Amino acid sequence: MSSWQATSASETFMERAVRLARLGRGPTAPNPCVGAVLVRDGAVVAEGWHTKFGKLHAERECLADARSKGVDPRGATMFVTLEPCNHHGKTPPCTEALIEAGVAEVVVGVRDPNPVAAGGVEKLRSHGIEVTVGVLEQTCRDLIDDFLLWQNTHSPYNILKMAATLDGRIAARTRRPEAVSCAESFARVHDLRSRVGAVIVGGNTFYADNPSLTCRKEGLPTDFVQPWGVVVTSRLPEDPSRFTLLRERPERTIFMTSRTAAHSPQADVLRRRGTSVWPLPGRAGALVLSCGFERLRYDCACHYTLCEGGGRFAMALIEQGLADEIVHFVAPRILGDDEAPAAYSGREAPSMAQALDFRIADLEPVGTDLMLTLRSR
Repeated sequence: MSSWQATSASETFMERAVRLARLGRGPTAPNPCVGAVLVRDGAVVAEGWHTKFGKLHAERECLADARSKGVDPRGATMFVTLEPCNHHGKTPPCTEALIEAGVAEVVVGVRDPNPVAAGGVEKLRSHGIEVTVGVLEQTCRDLIDDFLLWQNTHSPYNILKMAATLDGRIAARTRRPEAVSCAESFARVHDLRSRVGAVIVGGNTFYADNPSLTCRKEGLPTDFVQPWGVVVTSRLPEDPSRFTLLRERPERTIFMTSRTAAHSPQADVLRRRGTSVWPLPGRAGALVLSCGFERLRYDCACHYTLCEGGGRFAMALIEQGLADEIVHFVAPRILGDDEAPAAYSGREAPSMAQALDFRIADLEPVGTDLMLTLRSR
């Protein structure tokens, strides 16, 4: 949900907490990302978010911000996207911090589904703090989708990125690597790359675009580790030296391929360069991707991936239930060419009844483009 959708003061403050929470996405894994704001007399006087796994939770960051500004939290209201924790983990319970600070009211976006940490609402109420639950609940629930997935599956959280014209085309018919979206959208994609453990493309994108799959965001910390570059293809390269990924960082590159290709001479050449070649079940063009994604999580410590392939790869991810979130950039341009490649392709659907439905979770102008964040209904 974007700020243009906020319909009340409470939603406006919670929307700010949501935006803060998203700043921690990536470094907080495998914890959920959480944001908090402290409000007095209708104005935000302090704010905070969970910045990194093992660091202070959002509520304590917010109270620390208040102290640094000389703000007394007594009698104020805190808006927090997730129910304050009520257990001792890497940090003490946030409920204790709120009680000690004398906060008068806490507005919670969504209850904590983790039974170990839950119970914060009841603890606060038992100490006379007024608690409201459910402001922007769906938006706040979306914030913890990744956390729930890590708790309940063996998969990383997969973000499918797509950039297309108004008529749904991702390139001209020549398939030359040309920009579809604006510079601001390009920068947003590299911000996403800075937060994931792997950037994944299909074979067609690898051979057509010769990508580096690196993050080129400005101001990266000196200890930043580039994400793994992953290529899903049944056709391994004959001459690895032709490709940027295999020249510049072969040891940070993984090919997910068919079992036959994984035992080929081409695979042996790649392995001698330090590149990993992982066999997947299935056949060429229909590989079972979940096996490779689970291996990314446990062998490479990837909690997030960013999938940037073409239309067929995108559809394979969606149909195999591996697109946990779609970030789709719409450029206000029209090709009008039936031969240009489509954003999503390779599926037969004779009627609109077979269309795959999604929910718009966020909508934001980015430069001249529109960025849609989509989730399954």
